[in-house]
Amino acid sequence: MSGRARLALCAAAATLMASCALLPLVNGPSWLLELVPLVVVQSGVGAAARRVPLGRPLTVLVQAVATLLLLTLVFARGHAIAGVIPGPDTFSYLAELLRQGAQDVSQYAIPAPLTDGIRLMLIGGVLLIGLLVDTLAVTFRSAAPAGLPLLALYSVAAGLSQGGPDWLWFLVAAGGYLMLLLAEGRDRLAQWGRVFGAPPRAQGGAPDGGTVAPVRTGRRIGAVALGVALLVPLVLPAMQGGLLAADGAGVGAGPGRGGTISAVNPLVSLRDSLNTTDDRTVLSVRTSSPDLSDLYLRIVSLDDFDGTTWKPAQRHIVGVPDTFPAPSGLSPDVRRDTQRTTVTAADWYAQDWLPMPYPPSKVQIGGSWRYEPVGMTLVGDHGQTTRGKTYQVTSLDVRPTAGELATAPEPPAALRREYTKVPGTLPKVVARTAREVTAGAKNHYEEAVRLQDWFSTDGGFQYDTQVAVGSGPDAIANFLKKKQGFCVHFSFAMAAMARTLGIPARVAVGFAPGTPQADGSVAVSLKDAHAWPELYFQGVGWTRFEPTPTRGVVPSYTQSVTPGTSQPDQSLPSKNGSSKPSAAPSAGADCANGPGACDMPSSAAVPAGGGSGPGPWWFALTALAVLVVLAVPLSPLLWRTRVRSVRLGGHARTDAGAAAHTLAAWQELTDSAWDLGILPDESLTPRGAADRIIRLGRLDEPAGAAVHRVAGALEQVLYAPRPHPAPGVADDVRQATAALYGTAPRKARLRARLLPRSAVRALWAVSARWSTLRTRATAARPSLRRPRPSER
Repeated sequence: MSGRARLALCAAAATLMASCALLPLVNGPSWLLELVPLVVVQSGVGAAARRVPLGRPLTVLVQAVATLLLLTLVFARGHAIAGVIPGPDTFSYLAELLRQGAQDVSQYAIPAPLTDGIRLMLIGGVLLIGLLVDTLAVTFRSAAPAGLPLLALYSVAAGLSQGGPDWLWFLVAAGGYLMLLLAEGRDRLAQWGRVFGAPPRAQGGAPDGGTVAPVRTGRRIGAVALGVALLVPLVLPAMQGGLLAADGAGVGAGPGRGGTISAVNPLVSLRDSLNTTDDRTVLSVRTSSPDLSDLYLRIVSLDDFDGTTWKPAQRHIVGVPDTFPAPSGLSPDVRRDTQRTTVTAADWYAQDWLPMPYPPSKVQIGGSWRYEPVGMTLVGDHGQTTRGKTYQVTSLDVRPTAGELATAPEPPAALRREYTKVPGTLPKVVARTAREVTAGAKNHYEEAVRLQDWFSTDGGFQYDTQVAVGSGPDAIANFLKKKQGFCVHFSFAMAAMARTLGIPARVAVGFAPGTPQADGSVAVSLKDAHAWPELYFQGVGWTRFEPTPTRGVVPSYTQSVTPGTSQPDQSLPSKNGSSKPSAAPSAGADCANGPGACDMPSSAAVPAGGGSGPGPWWFALTALAVLVVLAVPLSPLLWRTRVRSVRLGGHARTDAGAAAHTLAAWQELTDSAWDLGILPDESLTPRGAADRIIRLGRLDEPAGAAVHRVAGALEQVLYAPRPHPAPGVADDVRQATAALYGTAPRKARLRARLLPRSAVRALWAVSARWSTLRTRATAARPSLRRPRPSER
């Protein structure tokens, strides 16, 4: 293998090794398996272009075109010409796919499911990085700057994973870069020879000590640098949480040391999960409460609203207290009961947040967990999840009356300011609609009930799992116009509208009541995942509402007992509306993908998406198809470039070699003129042909002299008894050819490069070989057939 081929292989390997840092961001490594053959094809196209050889810019262009064709074939073959050639529809489709991917990235938790949009962003991004690395390291022979795109790739993974990927991926990426540097150094050393050497070895040592020494030295330097990069952060006190620190990259800073939980958006797309047929049990629940209809298991609250989506704000987290403080705003006069719940999570359910009844007052669970006081949630510390966990939760069953909610005083100014904040980009139709729906309401409680009833019964809204999750500032406005959606749409819209009315609001994510089992437990499945709005009322605290039609359980303190009116009974306590769970699959169809569905906090709980993509044979055929598609239109150009390189290249330092070189140089000159429209005339002598090329090509005096020198060298070969080698023939041909292209029109130059007329010689050569084969086969046929009796 040549040095440049080895360098190209190392560049591709370094790109793939650095891309491994992205593995923790999504569920499953299937995208990396798809990426490997694509990077190999991309690198192979570059190697072929350099082998021709093509110029550096043209090599990069060919690789870029090959990358585009690969992406088209993998992601948009149904929108391309012949399944591989991109057209206007192809670019529109890819742009839409990228838009969806950007939306998914903003909605999914890490690790996110591998949607088509995220898959395109991963594979397309790595291919772009691979093109940059190959261009810098191989085409321009500068491996050191190639570390910048590799560093960018690792930095993206570190930034998205909130603290950096596992240290193992850093080692893999760094190892790939060091391998690339060593390969380039070895290649440069091989070109220069023995630049410096070690002292002679004793007998039996390496015979090429001078060459081995710098390579060994480079390896040692790389190993030391890598070790310093890894170990120094561990011993410097100012650098808390080095790359290998056990408490440096988790959601908290470790037991007893505080920390924060960052505003990672925990929402997971619902379109696939709501229509899944895999309705597996997520949690098995046992509770002391006699009424199961209000057994909501809350995971996390989304309190940061940026006009586009809701997500958990960055909060301070602490160690889990033995007993939780009373929930914010709850008055001792409000009725409440204590209930105890035992929850067992499935072995495959890897949730970062702990599903619990709200508000919890005590939790008993093993493992490393942290407590977020504002939302009263527990979050796993440094990779801790719910997988296979059994835990006990003591919680309050708060039962306010409608009267207590209606007469609630104003909340504290700081809380009201934080939880009624809406961005200026929120469409004005949202606030206007909220005012219209709640017109005539006497207090915030009546406004909240009217909003809930408008969404669930009076407003003509329809529950539809096929509706795509909206994105951008106009998402809520579009939902209010179309009136179709699922739990995310309803909870997001009601919470946003409540904030415009001055009611503190946030969105809760978790599970609606599950299905009672014969053994007294409650099975909570994927289809029970749900999202609902929580509104704050001073004296009661954060209070659940249910705007999603046919899903969940409507709180009794919002239900009317008087026919013909939507106003609830002011004295009605929070007695759950029914002792039986909802007949509907409680959020099931609504946010079905428990582990993250309907805004679930961690897509790690979501089973891997259906289908891992095409198999390796399909990608092998794809790569072959791309090469064929590239080769067909570019074959004349590639063939002509290769022939020119051979004709004007080196030759044997003998009289016969010099003569063959002169003949090839003359043929290259006449073919170049032919490509530009000056047809060859075999009846002319070399001097006559030279004069004709000079006249028709309108060459100046220096270029004409170069043509005559080539013609004179050809005459020496053809007619002299003992021809003398003519030095500089190849340079004269290059000078004359450049002059011919300089005087030709642009259209003629373009055709000469892309569709050279002299490329027909390749067809003539194939035809001549075919004729030779047929002649040999015909000559051999009589000896193969048996003679007839009459011929004996």
